Amino acid sequence: MNEALFHLAGISFAYDPARPVLDQIDFALHAGERVALSGANGAGKTTLLHLMVGLLKPSSGRIVAFGRERRKEADFHDVRAQAGFLFQESDDQLFCPTVLEDVAFGPLNQGLSRTQAKQAANDALTQVGLDGFGERVTHKLSGGQKRLVALASILAMTPKVLLLDEPTNALDREARTRLLTILSGLPQAMVIISHDDAAQEILATRRVTLEDARLLD
Repeated sequence: MNEALFHLAGISFAYDPARPVLDQIDFALHAGERVALSGANGAGKTTLLHLMVGLLKPSSGRIVAFGRERRKEADFHDVRAQAGFLFQESDDQLFCPTVLEDVAFGPLNQGLSRTQAKQAANDALTQVGLDGFGERVTHKLSGGQKRLVALASILAMTPKVLLLDEPTNALDREARTRLLTILSGLPQAMVIISHDDAAQEILATRRVTLEDARLLD
């Protein structure tokens, strides 16, 4: 099989040393895979995604992402550009006055010119079916529209991996169907946290479960 995009080996983490959240976790994600990550509330699913992009630091173990071991904060800067994180709450991800500014923010931080970033943002908005939304005020959008804008803000950076934290959470049927249709057509490898079993069935190529701080296939 091709080299893993992510390879986690022996990862342990605890907020309270007496109660480990993750204990000697091994996990690999390869190109083309869409892995559904299941587990009870508080099992450590979001924690695992945060570790993958360096928002948290493991107490032990190795994280190899895109062919390099990542240890320090600086090691994760380009990981976050290549692994787009879709938050459970879109309002936590969107902070600019207009849709275009939100979606162009990532490309600008990647060093694109304003013209290039605007083009990348418009292309991403087209990709998620939001042509003409660039000048809309972000906080006035519906929940489903905000979720699509958040996804566009990730896609504008052309990531190799999508980390999706409850992507269908709080969406109505129409918005959920639209989002799942878009996600199904994307080429990126994915890790999908979801209590939506039907969404997992549509998107996932394999499933893993976090239980009692261990990762089970």
